[in-house]
Amino acid sequence: MNSIILQTATRFLMPLILVFSVVILLQGHNKPGGGFIGGLLAAAAFSLHALAFNPAETRASLRFDLRSIIAIGLLIALSAGLPALLTGQPLFTGLWHDVVVPGIGVVHLGTPLLFDLGVYFVVIGISVLMVLTLVED
Repeated sequence: MNSIILQTATRFLMPLILVFSVVILLQGHNKPGGGFIGGLLAAAAFSLHALAFNPAETRASLRFDLRSIIAIGLLIALSAGLPALLTGQPLFTGLWHDVVVPGIGVVHLGTPLLFDLGVYFVVIGISVLMVLTLVED
């Protein structure tokens, strides 16, 4: 598709959708959202790019192989269960820690966010891989 209107809109919308997907990811353990919904939004941004330009340009803009993104996401999600096991609690029990971030203050971080981050990467990898495979054919 060589629509100049779609390509121009994609250049403006893609960064906004990606930022919004990260916001949805970060608020997931306190409000509706999380890794799955955030990942779907990010995948929608890359799908829009693939439709506006072409799948080859989208693959080039991703810097990492999609299968690697899926594998990294699985490793991150599975590693979210290890801290609970190491402390003698059931697998995937949510553990929370206060972290001091310079310029922001105290941030309440936990293993659910780590799990959501893994799901985020898995959903992006699988969804974009499916869309690119369909668009390329």
